[in-house]
Amino acid sequence: MVDVGKWPIFTLLSPQEIASIRKACVFGTSANEALYVTDNDEVFVFGLNYSNCLGTGDNQSTLVPKKLEALCGKKIKSLSYGSGPHVLLSTEDGVVYAWGHNGYSQLGNGTTNQGIAPIQVCTNLLIKQVVEVACGSHHSMALAADGEVFAWGYNNCGQVGSGSTTNQPTPRKVTNCLHIKRVVGIACGQTSSMAVLDNGEVYGWGYNGNGQLGLGNNGNQLTPVRVAALHSVCVNQIVCGYAHTLALTDEGLLYAWGANTYGQLGTGNKNNLLSPAHIMVEKERVVEIAACHSAHTSAAKTQGGHVYMWGQCRGQSVILPHLTHFSCTDDVFACFATPAVSWRLLSVEHEDFLTVAESLKKEFDSPETADLKFRIDGKYIHVHKAVLKIRLGKIEREQVKAEEQNRTNGYFEDVSEKKKNYHVRCEHFRSMFQSYWNEDMKEVIEIDQFSYPVYRAFLQYLYTDTVDLPPEDAIGLLDLATSYCENRLRKLCQHIIKRGITVENAFSLFSAAVRYDAETQQEGTQPGGTGEEEAGFLLLSREPDVGLYLRTLESWPEPPRCTPVMNFFHLLVR
Repeated sequence: MVDVGKWPIFTLLSPQEIASIRKACVFGTSANEALYVTDNDEVFVFGLNYSNCLGTGDNQSTLVPKKLEALCGKKIKSLSYGSGPHVLLSTEDGVVYAWGHNGYSQLGNGTTNQGIAPIQVCTNLLIKQVVEVACGSHHSMALAADGEVFAWGYNNCGQVGSGSTTNQPTPRKVTNCLHIKRVVGIACGQTSSMAVLDNGEVYGWGYNGNGQLGLGNNGNQLTPVRVAALHSVCVNQIVCGYAHTLALTDEGLLYAWGANTYGQLGTGNKNNLLSPAHIMVEKERVVEIAACHSAHTSAAKTQGGHVYMWGQCRGQSVILPHLTHFSCTDDVFACFATPAVSWRLLSVEHEDFLTVAESLKKEFDSPETADLKFRIDGKYIHVHKAVLKIRLGKIEREQVKAEEQNRTNGYFEDVSEKKKNYHVRCEHFRSMFQSYWNEDMKEVIEIDQFSYPVYRAFLQYLYTDTVDLPPEDAIGLLDLATSYCENRLRKLCQHIIKRGITVENAFSLFSAAVRYDAETQQEGTQPGGTGEEEAGFLLLSREPDVGLYLRTLESWPEPPRCTPVMNFFHLLVR
């Protein structure tokens, strides 16, 4: 949920005013102007009012919100702003309004006079239903419901896409390569323009001095040109920073190109890129990307709800995606962008508007809605049968796939014993849940193989796809993941242990591994570990001090067999 209170300018409002906000935007060269829409669809503005960008009909700044009567009840759908600044918005009815700086005709009214109040942009748009607007530094774009794109304003680098560098005083349809094609998304850099088609193709035009068009060169383009390097993927979202571009594909892959002075491409260096490069390769699926034409900051959100940021962050150059504690990309711009403007029209979702994923996360271990309980160490964990059925079905399919792979690799040569040992826990896992689905059965399942923190983390993972455990408990969860053949969970545990091991906790981690190893032996099962797991654990020796410390344990005897948790340590000390 977006918290507008993270933007300093909103501290001027009372708690009652904050509570009434449903949509908002922070803009201006110093992030000192703001517009917001209340729950009864009234529109207010406050701030510096530079170049009449508040639209109040005068040039007076105000710390007290003023109502924009002309926009009240209009149901704002899309809003963007330029560097002048000028403001552009579209309503749910598809009507476009503009006001503010107009030195290059970026308001689209055929003049260069300042717009002191919102006026409708009519030329060529009067019969169009506009669904999205975008602003560069001093040019504007509008996307119609039928997929047509219109552009106007400053055109020194061809950013209007008219084929010349003459300023465009009124909206003009962008044609050439976009003729008879359907555009579904638009974005503007400072002096560049980008568009995404319904078939996933990407086109760019305007300034290209830093390679922000992604064409493999740095020559300006006066008309739209397809980004050929993305021909093998289907892009469904594109955003522009000051002079860099990010694209997100339908498979959750993230590409970046253009200027990289502050590391805003997330490639690990500061070299500009003339063509798209795949970044965040080892992260989980990306579902949202964020950038703003007035900043050199980038952000992304993954399917698991993790938010990353990179680029210029409060003056510091972050050259690789950095995991934050934020819940949305908007917070990155509120707290770390320079200026701290919003990259899109903020939608303030209150508790009544939780997403499905957020709702599931909220209902985990909720006694009010649960229909099944697990009891571990005398403590209860409340879950939902329907959720477990869905998630455990996926795990079972992965188990079957793993078994087939093991047969292919020759792991079941001694079928009578190895296959039996391998299946013991997997079959127990399947039957344990399947035997309790009937309503007439008891609704409490006793668990004695694993500790409460470990099993709670496992069940929470089924709801959220995330794990939050200290390395010591992650060893136990790794044992569970290996037993249940949950490959993704096993990798998450390995990552937690890999990042968490230090000189201070190495011995306690080793002790935990011995403890879990002993417990597994008492159960009489022999899950074993693959060579791939062992190679993964070798990576954990990246800390020289830890490796040196663990080598003092070389006198410890080798156990009669190697479980995954013990592989971790014995591979480190070799």
